[in-house]
Amino acid sequence: MTKKEIVKTISDEIGLTQLKTKEIVQKTFNAIVETLVEDRRIELRNFGVFEVKRRAARKARNPRTGEKVFVPEKFVVTFKPGKEMEERVRELERQANEAARQGLEMNHQAAPPPPPSHTIPGPATSYDSGHTG
Repeated sequence: MTKKEIVKTISDEIGLTQLKTKEIVQKTFNAIVETLVEDRRIELRNFGVFEVKRRAARKARNPRTGEKVFVPEKFVVTFKPGKEMEERVRELERQANEAARQGLEMNHQAAPPPPPSHTIPGPATSYDSGHTG
């Protein structure tokens, strides 16, 4: 989903113009970024926590050449979802697992029986019966 789609959805729901809604959405995003820069943490109840964390400098390896390279420290934004978001995503996972399980059961039940082994009957001969003529 894009910001434009978010704006349209909210605008349709609350009856504001898309232009006014876009302004509100953008100001919300700006406030989140400003708070992260200033306080390094913002907690949005029933949503989650954004936090700026320092990633230490480290040695890594260039996958193409195998050469060791130095990666300097940097700051990264992390997000920890709130309880409600976690539960809803887990429910999505449960539904997908259930659908996959049911799909496997249905495929197993609907699978045609294996074909009979095909033997091509040949002409009967006296040695087929195990005794000589």
